[in-house]
Amino acid sequence: MILSSRSQLVGSIILSFILLYTSWQRIIPPSLTETFGFITGAAAVWLAVKQSVWTWPVTIISSIFYAFLFYDSRLFADMSLQFVYVFFGFLGIYLWLKGGDKKTALKVRSITLKEAAVLAVIGIVGTIYMSMYLESINDAAPFLDALTTVGSLIAQYMLVRKHLQNWHLWIAIDIIYVYLYFIKDLHLTAILYIIFLIMCFFGLKEWNKSKKESLLQETTHK
Repeated sequence: MILSSRSQLVGSIILSFILLYTSWQRIIPPSLTETFGFITGAAAVWLAVKQSVWTWPVTIISSIFYAFLFYDSRLFADMSLQFVYVFFGFLGIYLWLKGGDKKTALKVRSITLKEAAVLAVIGIVGTIYMSMYLESINDAAPFLDALTTVGSLIAQYMLVRKHLQNWHLWIAIDIIYVYLYFIKDLHLTAILYIIFLIMCFFGLKEWNKSKKESLLQETTHK
């Protein structure tokens, strides 16, 4: 049986306190920076699944924690990505509140074929050039770092625009992230991305339902 939203929230809060205490007491290896990133990152995705605009302020906070964490791990592309997430956070607040018709709340919609094609070209070209640059500055995993960074930027853009297909892209990216963070010994962050992966399936289901409801309302009002 799937837990209710309130049960999920209570469980997340309890888990967060456990992680903070065990990190503080050094019972588990992760630093407090990674722990706070874990907590705020999980909260941001959960809020995005629920289409709550609060996902964006929490995303901004999480991005700051992870910028420090990835700098220490020499994942420079992932570190730079966090600053873009901060920008997207502020943009997301505005668009989710005022990005719809006549400055109403933005609704879930599908991406157009033209826009998808443009983003695909950007993704391929961006990954190639970023891989070359990261290799030149001795990045720990140039190709994977570039692939996940460019893919994440595109997925985050789609999330900001409330394109349903952002969840499909996040699923693919999160699988790669899990592998990358495990080999870099960021085990708590790898576990977080497994949780993200699971949440993506819930997000896809919830947003698909929301999109169908919006279409039904538009059809009824015509």
